[in-house]
Amino acid sequence: MGEPRYDHAALTGFATALFQAAGLDADKAETTASYLIEADLLGHDTHGLAQAPGYLGAIRDGGMASDGNPKTVRDHGAVLTWDGMRLPGLWLTVRAIDTALARVWDYGTATVAIRRSHHIGCLAAFLQRATDQGKMLILTCSDPSVKSIAPYGGTEPLYTPDPIAVGIPTPGDPILIDISASITTNGMTGRLNAQGRKMPGQWAIDADGAPSNDPAVLFTDPPGTILPVGGLEYGHKGFGLGLIVEALTQGLAGHGRATRLKAGARTHSFRSSIPQPSAASTPLPGRPAGWPMPPGRTGRGRALSGCACQANAGLPGNGRCWKAAWRSIRGSWMHWPPGRRGWTFRRRNRWANRRRSFRRNCGRRRGPEWRAA
Repeated sequence: MGEPRYDHAALTGFATALFQAAGLDADKAETTASYLIEADLLGHDTHGLAQAPGYLGAIRDGGMASDGNPKTVRDHGAVLTWDGMRLPGLWLTVRAIDTALARVWDYGTATVAIRRSHHIGCLAAFLQRATDQGKMLILTCSDPSVKSIAPYGGTEPLYTPDPIAVGIPTPGDPILIDISASITTNGMTGRLNAQGRKMPGQWAIDADGAPSNDPAVLFTDPPGTILPVGGLEYGHKGFGLGLIVEALTQGLAGHGRATRLKAGARTHSFRSSIPQPSAASTPLPGRPAGWPMPPGRTGRGRALSGCACQANAGLPGNGRCWKAAWRSIRGSWMHWPPGRRGWTFRRRNRWANRRRSFRRNCGRRRGPEWRAA
């Protein structure tokens, strides 16, 4: 006998009633239930209705707000920043996408960054909300209160799987992409560990850096780490993708790992961008198209490579890791709120560089005889 099957509409009604009984507004309860079940229908059952017990517990304990609206931190037309106030993440995401869709006709593109959102579930479930209207959606998410992935070459977890999803409209069925910067997710490893099962491959390393297919190594003290996409040999690619997601979410939202988070509050932030399908993106002139850069490519690259040799206990036989680089970055762009602080930092450096250049050039052009005169 196979697994039991349930009617989609009946299950949505049941889940909606659960969330309303726990205290969510009717709109928030219906949206949360619908998108959790949509995740199940897409086959992402770790991010479907299996999340309901955690959500209900968060409502009871105050980790998820049950009513209210997001606070607008910045609004520049095509670019918005919201404080999600720990409201239900699925409901916030739907509101952000609808807001961006309404503005994309005026600006050609629209970006919404949200700080302090609750869990937003399966990213793929939201994509057709944009592609059905002929728009492209880029959605990223990170959780600054969780550490489960170590930087490439390191063994200490510092960030999360950092998913990114893209919906691309076509004349027929849309293209829906939902991937993460790590080989697997926290939800899947937690499920396998609870069931006493192994991972299909050596997707993790233990606290000493030994490869393992046993999810239990992630729940020891100290814990192991899930490997970034690319694994032990090419994990710099997954780590680079993870940094991009962290910057797009925590950097743009002004709320990241350098921020003191409220104990027990599960927070998420994300960016959604909806350009027209014909929009294109090119690197700035003279700039490399990706990061991390090979050592020596630029002064910034040399600085990051130097930091990468420090601190975090590296894999056996590998003296390099990215923990120090991560710390230097999270103290700069990850902590900048949108607005003045980052601009002031760059302005200060610009004038310091001009003073140094002026002194060097004056001495070179006029020489000792000018000073003697």
